[in-house]
Amino acid sequence: MSNYRQMWLDLGLDLEAHDALLSILGSAYQDIFLSQKNRPEGMKYFDFVMSEVHGLRIKELMDAKAAGRIVVGSYCVFVPEELILAVDGVSVGLCAGAEFNFEGAEEVLPRNLCPLIKSAFGFKRGLVCPYVEASDIIVGENTCDGKKKAYEVLSPMVKDLYIIDLPQMKSDIGKMLLKGEYLKFMAKLEDASARKITAETLKKGIEITNGKRKAVKRLADLRKADPAPISGLDALLVNQVFFYDDPLRFTASVNALCDELEERVKKGEGVFPKGTTRVLMSGCPMAVPNWKVPLIIETSGAVIVGEESCVGERGTQWLTDVKGDTVAELLDNIIDRYFQIDCAVFTPNPSRVDHVKDMFDRYNAQGVIHYSLQFCHPYIVESGPVEAALEKASIPTLRLETDYSQEDAGQLKTRIEAFRERIEGK
Repeated sequence: MSNYRQMWLDLGLDLEAHDALLSILGSAYQDIFLSQKNRPEGMKYFDFVMSEVHGLRIKELMDAKAAGRIVVGSYCVFVPEELILAVDGVSVGLCAGAEFNFEGAEEVLPRNLCPLIKSAFGFKRGLVCPYVEASDIIVGENTCDGKKKAYEVLSPMVKDLYIIDLPQMKSDIGKMLLKGEYLKFMAKLEDASARKITAETLKKGIEITNGKRKAVKRLADLRKADPAPISGLDALLVNQVFFYDDPLRFTASVNALCDELEERVKKGEGVFPKGTTRVLMSGCPMAVPNWKVPLIIETSGAVIVGEESCVGERGTQWLTDVKGDTVAELLDNIIDRYFQIDCAVFTPNPSRVDHVKDMFDRYNAQGVIHYSLQFCHPYIVESGPVEAALEKASIPTLRLETDYSQEDAGQLKTRIEAFRERIEGK
């Protein structure tokens, strides 16, 4: 990607650190994804996206900015892309999935903090995430306490940090709070873009975002087949690219992949032998390049058939109703859609357990692996009741708590293999 070096310099990146990061990412990607056997041809598009994730895609963002559009970066599925598209903005996910420059992050944050938060700071303080530097607005959200306080530290480091306050309970008051916050976010976007949101532009934003979700839901449906037509790693990659890519191009590429997978299902072809142990992953989001646990699972005799995660079904399962003739009506539809998200930040959160059970049945899974990042208190605390509820329903469940390092890979593999053997009755 040497053609993009001047662009990276203009963004203020540390080129030496950035080169090292890209080298590590490229090597890991080669080993993990390109070494898979019998991959669908449609995955070549996503390989290309990853090869150009800091190149062509960033150039597209810079071209959009030059054309007068705003780039809005975010870390959470509670930031409504529909509203960003309604002002002709570009929505992008920000870097937070690798153990990069944690020493720099720990200069301003506690050591015993969620790896996802420290990763975001490591990328920012190391000046290696072009998405952060290209964003006109970075949107934070008050989900967990770690993020809430970390955003106070991040604010002086970025040019425009905007915080959305989220309710902690699914009540009428909580829904009113979300509506108020989205109304303020709309005003922020209109001011930054110098564009007014109309019913027409908002409806268009909803339709584009729904198109992405429908494509990913179609992919998820195809994973019900046995043998699995696509690996869990590749399906996760698609869900990760969901947050970075041009939405229309992404939708078309996922649908093309699904066309191929439908033919595989008809022919009984898969990436693993028929009868391979099928597991569902549940818990914390997995941002690029956090592929450790899925890789261990799928090299331990099992296949991942679904993700109950923000980078998975929790982030995409609901569509926004497009019915309505006014901005107010369409905004209410957006609020209704986002208020259903069963993030562990909510208390109580019974719908999440119901969702895991439903996914277990729909995807013909045989066990659930609950994945928590260290110090992610909402998901770690909730993992106990989730496990108890699932085991009570005769759903084998394994709780894992880990970070972004490779230090515990051997231990994780031993536990996952033992869990697979439990499922298989060995």
